[in-house]
Amino acid sequence: MSLGILGTKLGMTQIFDESGFATPVTVIKAGPCVVTQIKSREKEGYDAIQLGYAETSEKKLSKPELGHFHKLNLPALKHLKEYKVPSVDKFKIADKISVNIFTIGQLVSVSGKSIGKGFAGTIKRYNFTRGPMTHGSKNHREPGSIGQGTTPGRVFPGKKMAGRLGGGQTTIKNLQVIYINTENNLLVLKGAVPGKAGNLLSVK
Repeated sequence: MSLGILGTKLGMTQIFDESGFATPVTVIKAGPCVVTQIKSREKEGYDAIQLGYAETSEKKLSKPELGHFHKLNLPALKHLKEYKVPSVDKFKIADKISVNIFTIGQLVSVSGKSIGKGFAGTIKRYNFTRGPMTHGSKNHREPGSIGQGTTPGRVFPGKKMAGRLGGGQTTIKNLQVIYINTENNLLVLKGAVPGKAGNLLSVK
């Protein structure tokens, strides 16, 4: 696993190449992140780096979180995430991690919370087909039969039924890095990423 970075989704736009071909891209404000903890194979059993992102007011954090930052003389940070790395030798507490860890053309994976769409039926949620729309049909958008007869006489767990759609952790893999702006910490990726503008993302 390689080191990643936390960022905020700014929105989508398009970039035109020399031939006039439009490429849909997502702009992410990635970092800078601060190294807040180093976990080594000798002590914790694996090598990992904990990164903090987005300074915030101390009133918005719990006492254990504040103690974690005060002990290391670090500012209060809103988000923390851990990334496994092959070796922790080149990292130190309070190191800054920015978009320069990526290169143009590189493929990355982006994780974040998808847009919540509320309570949805089976047609919207699982692409079920509807029943006949003719007169007399009583099954237009209903899921249909959900169980069996006397045996086993119950509905199996995990049955695809109506429920909450979206609003869960999602990962989009193999998005290409199109452009990097180190001055403004901007990362431009080809394609779409989870969530709406302002969404917290993890890019690795």
